[in-house]
Amino acid sequence: MKTSLSRTQTVTKTVIETKGGVVASQHSLAAQAGAAALAAGGDAVDAAVAASFVLGVLEPWMSGPAGGGAMMLWRADKGEAIALNYGMRAPKGLKVSDYPLSGKGKSGDLFPWEEVVDNRNLQGATAVAVPGVVDGLGQAHARWGRMPWADLLAPAIAHAKEGMLVDWYAALIIASTTRELAKDADAAAMFLEDGQWPSIGAWTALAEKRIDQSKMAATLEEIARSGARALYDGDLGAALARDVQDKGGCLSHDDLRAYSATFHPALSFAYRDATLHAVPGLTAGPTLKQALCLAAETELSGSASPDGEAYAAWARGLKSAYVSRLSGMGDTGESTTAPGCTTHFSVVDRQGNMVAMTQTLLSIFGSRVVSPSTGLLLNNGIMWFDPEQGKPNSLGPDKACLMNVCPVLGEAGDTRFAFGASGGRKIVSAVAQLAGFVSDYGMDVGQAFHSPRIDVSGGETLVADETLAPEILARLAEENQVVTTKRTVFPYAFACPAGVMRRGGLNSGCTEIMSPWGDAITEEEMTQ
Repeated sequence: MKTSLSRTQTVTKTVIETKGGVVASQHSLAAQAGAAALAAGGDAVDAAVAASFVLGVLEPWMSGPAGGGAMMLWRADKGEAIALNYGMRAPKGLKVSDYPLSGKGKSGDLFPWEEVVDNRNLQGATAVAVPGVVDGLGQAHARWGRMPWADLLAPAIAHAKEGMLVDWYAALIIASTTRELAKDADAAAMFLEDGQWPSIGAWTALAEKRIDQSKMAATLEEIARSGARALYDGDLGAALARDVQDKGGCLSHDDLRAYSATFHPALSFAYRDATLHAVPGLTAGPTLKQALCLAAETELSGSASPDGEAYAAWARGLKSAYVSRLSGMGDTGESTTAPGCTTHFSVVDRQGNMVAMTQTLLSIFGSRVVSPSTGLLLNNGIMWFDPEQGKPNSLGPDKACLMNVCPVLGEAGDTRFAFGASGGRKIVSAVAQLAGFVSDYGMDVGQAFHSPRIDVSGGETLVADETLAPEILARLAEENQVVTTKRTVFPYAFACPAGVMRRGGLNSGCTEIMSPWGDAITEEEMTQ
């Protein structure tokens, strides 16, 4: 395919090794907030709380307090990996009859379900599920946090009071969803200008336009004062539920009061000479395990870097694992071209504690509905369910959503890492290969994140980075329909990862090299 993009441009990200803690996030300011918590003596969990709330303010189309996800935690003192699931749930009052099929074929968003009348499962208040991320953060902080909860929310509150800066990248993202945002008066008032995407000035002008997030700031201040459960048990929860119901949804205050994130033993498994820890249950953790265990059946050739046989083995493992996932776990198909609208960040502190945290609204801008009382952009978690009945993942009341999130911890020799990614069904391919780069070839985090990848997401086509060697592409073509593409800023042909590593007592981190906002920030940088 011909492209207008430069053939000579090279993009790299700097990786720093340090004895101090590191936060790698898809937004630099979120990484800075987390690193500042580490510099103040906080635990990796403290840094995660600070980074998570800042991401909800400054990358609102990806995640936020009204979203869900999952987390992997490594506690260095006990040598223990723990999983925390704060996924979304369908409201108890949901009625399947309110989501009749249109009979017009497949829908056009992330999942090719049969279309529902008015896309009630995709957009609007009828698509809103019970959120979980704030309760998950609260539970993690209650067990391991060392800093006051309110102090950790202070950076997010300050950013919300100032308002998110609309630079070229933010304007691009908002423009991509303008038509849908315009359908909700409160979303339009927050993100659009006269029903259109926000302008950022002339060609050479510096951007100084900001989104009004004052109501979100007030919500965060209440959560800071009263704790995580304020969004569920208190007046905030009542206001949020009332807003959803006023707009036609069925989320109730009882749904919020009943919600609780859950800790689980990690899904731990061997991958060649490494051990990996993932989140069990209705996540992509089981899919990752199956993919890598199948890939490990192919012996490595002994080459210093991944060759055609290694990539072919990862492709076979991923293809087989997705067959099982799409038939047995209920997720019966997701578009591999739709944008994955999730965010991931990873943390390692001085003591070696780690967090790999993924959070999401699901679609870009979630349900494209803003709660006027709270200023929160709401999720569209109901879209995770198949609207056709009689299937493993069929829509129904009070059901947990099947997520593609895949935060993972790994240990190989003296190396430990915490990786994850955004990108919908592309996530597993990225995490599997990054784990393989480190475990099989001894790459450091920078080498792993700069290495070209393939994507196998359950469809017929394998997407390969065009910079892969010709002999690797030829080997992949022996077993797959291969399409090559370039890594770009937008859209992402591959998942968007973020990760940290601890090796020989030194910590480091890296993010997707094409991410214009992503950064790995050390705690030393926040004390200079």
